[in-house]
Amino acid sequence: MQKLSLGTEELPQTATMPVLFLGHGSPMNAIEDSPFARGWQEMAQSLPAPAAILCVSAHWETRGTFVTTMTQPPTIHDFGGFPRALYEVEYPAPGSPVLAEAARDTLQKTPVGMAGARGLDHGCWAVLIRMYPAANVPIVQVSLDHTKAAAFHYDLGQELAALRRRGVLIVCSGNMVHNLRPIVLSEDLDFNRPLALDWALEADGIFKRLIAARDHKALANYQALGSAVQLAVATPEHYLPMLYALALQGKDEPLVYFNDVPVAGSLTMTCFKIG
Repeated sequence: MQKLSLGTEELPQTATMPVLFLGHGSPMNAIEDSPFARGWQEMAQSLPAPAAILCVSAHWETRGTFVTTMTQPPTIHDFGGFPRALYEVEYPAPGSPVLAEAARDTLQKTPVGMAGARGLDHGCWAVLIRMYPAANVPIVQVSLDHTKAAAFHYDLGQELAALRRRGVLIVCSGNMVHNLRPIVLSEDLDFNRPLALDWALEADGIFKRLIAARDHKALANYQALGSAVQLAVATPEHYLPMLYALALQGKDEPLVYFNDVPVAGSLTMTCFKIG
């Protein structure tokens, strides 16, 4: 296989890199000393050094599938109502047009557009700033086509497998259970304190049983999993990144959970590593 160039460096042939699904929760985890931020930091320290990162984030939805191509993607502050300090955070990690082209070429089953004016959203940078604070690993994002069913996203995820053998760490950022509608925002709300509504716990258990059974088809057909799951996946964008990660699980690859805590009643910070 021909080597891919990342600027002045090459994307090497490597052993298969792990895949991460990260429950990102509140963007305040980017600047607060939370148990979840520490969990991401500890995980990064245990991983092989990536040549580059490919990120699938809940916070980039498009019509069609796109990849970022900017060499210096800006930090997007795509949220509201948070302290000024969060809006002042910059994560100046480089992009990689070459990795973007490799991702496009790897995704054979659908046309892929090149997004030359798109930066990094908080589903991406707010976790990676804790994992790779030096901002020295090139990052490319893949968008979520909001017009497609979950099975489409699972199949798309499978196509990315070849990049794992090129030193690329694939990071999928969302939340397994994500429904902010029941959350009453107040000064007393603590996104670090464990708290779960009954239906959120029920849905969490359903997801984990299916993950353990490797029944990814059922997870892609989540609408048929009952009322608790319907509440847990009120909208699909935070759930779909998990399907991308599961689509990349090899036959004999283990899956290990971390940061596996429900917070704010209807949100889970569950993360897992594959490989």
